[in-house]
Amino acid sequence: MKFTYFGQKGLCYLFLATCAFLGACSKDFFDKQPLDAASDATFWKTEKDAQLALVGCYSTGAGWKGEDFWTPRSLLYLDLMAGNGSEKELIPDRVTDGTLNSAYWVTEGYWKNSYQKLAACNNFLDHIGEVQMDESLKTSMIGEVKTLRAYEYFNLALYFGGVPLVTKVLSIEEANNVIRASRDEVWDFAEAELIESAAVLPASRPASEQGRITAGAALAILGRLQMARQKWVEAAESYKKIIAFDVYHIYADFTKLYSASNVASDEFVLTSQYQEDVYGHVLPQYLYPETWGGWHQFSPYNELVKAFECTDGKPVGESSLYNPSDPYENRDPRLDYTVLISDRSVFKGQTYIARPGTTSPDRFNRYNWSGYCIRKFMDESFDGNLMNFGGNWAIIRYSEVLLSFLESKLEAGDPIDQPLLDATINLVRGRQNVAMPKITFTGIDSLRSVIRRERRVEFAFEGLRYFDVLRWGIAAQELNRQFTGMKLTDNPAEYKDFPVDDEGYLIYQRRNFKAGVNELWPIPLSELQINGNLTQNAGY
Repeated sequence: MKFTYFGQKGLCYLFLATCAFLGACSKDFFDKQPLDAASDATFWKTEKDAQLALVGCYSTGAGWKGEDFWTPRSLLYLDLMAGNGSEKELIPDRVTDGTLNSAYWVTEGYWKNSYQKLAACNNFLDHIGEVQMDESLKTSMIGEVKTLRAYEYFNLALYFGGVPLVTKVLSIEEANNVIRASRDEVWDFAEAELIESAAVLPASRPASEQGRITAGAALAILGRLQMARQKWVEAAESYKKIIAFDVYHIYADFTKLYSASNVASDEFVLTSQYQEDVYGHVLPQYLYPETWGGWHQFSPYNELVKAFECTDGKPVGESSLYNPSDPYENRDPRLDYTVLISDRSVFKGQTYIARPGTTSPDRFNRYNWSGYCIRKFMDESFDGNLMNFGGNWAIIRYSEVLLSFLESKLEAGDPIDQPLLDATINLVRGRQNVAMPKITFTGIDSLRSVIRRERRVEFAFEGLRYFDVLRWGIAAQELNRQFTGMKLTDNPAEYKDFPVDDEGYLIYQRRNFKAGVNELWPIPLSELQINGNLTQNAGY
């Protein structure tokens, strides 16, 4: 059985090879050991066994798999929860609209899928010591798995607060009697694991190991965790180490970041790996408008659209280039790369139409739509099945490293000068087909504002917005409000067809985020029912 480890084809073929191996076994093979003991009694022997088990730790599932911190739809959901848009059946919206309860299957899914991955990681770490193999390779594998485990614990504690901190495989009885560790205890553990892992992982990997955890990935997760804890000096140091590796760079073409052909971009620090026909995902089916065969499942809010600056580098409320009657002109090019706008956006030679009174299947009043649709992640070069897309998904990009390094330096009180701006935020804004004006001011409040705005537009729908609004303490401010959709009229006082605000934008949806409650997700009811030692978060 020949394979490469985690390359674009290697990860996928490993799963198929494993399945083929099991399928070819005779009945006698299974008769030799009890089914529930086969892996422990016969598996942990060789380096090949360790490699197969390692793949199992990375696996998050292809196809329709979701509600985790790895798959494309799940991460996009986090941005919708955070107020960048809506899903037409309101599935992620319910997490932050004031109706969330402990029985909700979505937040329960993130919990359960995280603990499934943690179980795989713990099983690996429990048994890897039994394998006879090169010790340096074994140490590196342990670093990979500890990084995967720390990533899960970082996210669980971010969204649920204190959670059970399980570091070994448990019996059923043990699992049903665990208690919650505090958020600080969980993050202390994750932080220590990431520091330890980064020290033993390679800075880069050959193409045959594409997608495997590197020191840069461990440090980037560590940086997120340290920013969440406002450990600014430590976060800046973590990001500085990544930059010093000189492994990652800004990819020139923003429009092709998520194309199926961009499988090995050196902007990608941490990814989920996919391959068409082998291990594909279904996000395009959800994402594409109905005009192009999709379900038009997601609708950006106009509040996100307004966050994109004008081409002079000023917000729409300050720029002389902004025309309220033609609000999408003279804007940051990333707006058109991120959002489909009615009668403006063209995909594969066809114009996107969301106006009411047309026969377009995407006219906004046909369903629960804002009139906008997500353009980001739509691939002009892809002609295949929308339920079988092979483009990799970037969980952390180098642009995040640069913007986070600058933010951490700013919040740490370090001096900010033009060379630092040019090496960070201006590299991101200066991407070849973005080319936004350089930032030249260094005032704390002004720079903080532009960094936050830059993060919102650069990473829209990539899963970072929820993390940001939580750690900035602005979730209630951003999510307890009225949201709007596409522009319908320049004469709102006389317009009667649909409700519009005083600028002529569709009055779309309202959220009633509960301050002091919804900053945390509820512990799932199903967990409370089987484990009386677990306590619920306040307000649920």
